Amino acid sequence: MQTLVLVFHILAAVGIVTLVLLQHGKGADMGAAFGSGSAGSLFGSAGASNFLSRTTAVLAAIFFATSLGLTYFSAPSKSSGVLQHLETPGATPAIEKKTEATPAAPAPSAPAPAGNPSSKSTEIPK
Repeated sequence: MQTLVLVFHILAAVGIVTLVLLQHGKGADMGAAFGSGSAGSLFGSAGASNFLSRTTAVLAAIFFATSLGLTYFSAPSKSSGVLQHLETPGATPAIEKKTEATPAAPAPSAPAPAGNPSSKSTEIPK
């Protein structure tokens, strides 16, 4: 079943690309109004847009439906949940001894460096 949906999906994609390339832009209608060569096309000056746009819309709906179908077929089965795939960590051995840790004493503060106080600048940096 998945292969059949995939074949329809690919055919719809190729059909959409082909039909979009066959359609002319909205600016081409201006040339047809002034008598250029595009007025004598296969479907006439306005007939092609309705047929091609409707066919493109149908193929787009088929493409959308087959995309949803392929998503449904590729999803894993619903028999298990997400949490059932997680591994639980092993229990830690009870051999570890609990020791009371005493916090370390803070380091003594260092004295200010000796120097000539008059050599320091009194200007405020900008």
